[in-house]
Amino acid sequence: MLAMNRTAFEHGLYGRLKQEAGHHWQAYIHHDFVRQLAAGTLPDGAFRCYLVQDYLFLIHFVRAYALLAYKLRTLPEIRAAVVSLEAIVKELPMHVAYCAQWGLREEEMAKEPEANETLTYTRYVLDIGQSGDVLDLLVALIPCVAGYAEIGQRLRDDPATVLASNPYAEWIQNYSDGDYLSGARAAIDQLERVGQARGAEQRFDALSAIFTTATRLESAFWQMGLTPHPTVIAV
Repeated sequence: MLAMNRTAFEHGLYGRLKQEAGHHWQAYIHHDFVRQLAAGTLPDGAFRCYLVQDYLFLIHFVRAYALLAYKLRTLPEIRAAVVSLEAIVKELPMHVAYCAQWGLREEEMAKEPEANETLTYTRYVLDIGQSGDVLDLLVALIPCVAGYAEIGQRLRDDPATVLASNPYAEWIQNYSDGDYLSGARAAIDQLERVGQARGAEQRFDALSAIFTTATRLESAFWQMGLTPHPTVIAV
């Protein structure tokens, strides 16, 4: 398997933003939802609730990357954003196919109401994209893209992670896959390039606030999974 260099998660602007987020970042990547995934002990209903809301979340994530492409001005930057956009669009059918294994059909998921946590997180990212510039938006997006890669790689490499007979092993494998890790590395590199071009150093405090808020909303999204929404599709 192609693995991302671990130092990629610690260096540059992304690494500094993570460090500044402190315990909020640790609460996100080591959330009890993630621990239970790794152990294979997460309740079935909690995971199915998460899958439905993640499907709804990804739709708005596509919108955010479309907004990112619109706000960029050079063709190389636009191409990089479109690559990320296409990766998410391609991920959706795979996500839908995976959900089907859990008895969740796309037409049913599309009718489900968004949980408050989904609404809050996705609209926050879109609001940052509308009110800020492209660097603000990239910072709001990166905790999800790179955070899942960091979680996936850590779980894959942790000898305590249970893979045999773990119903969530495929989820772990998906987010530790070489293609996903490469995409996350590209997103981190894009953040670094745009940050250097658009004054990240002078704006670091404001960018840190955006990053930490998005990180807190990621933790809330995990927590939402542990307290399933009452209208989640029943088997």
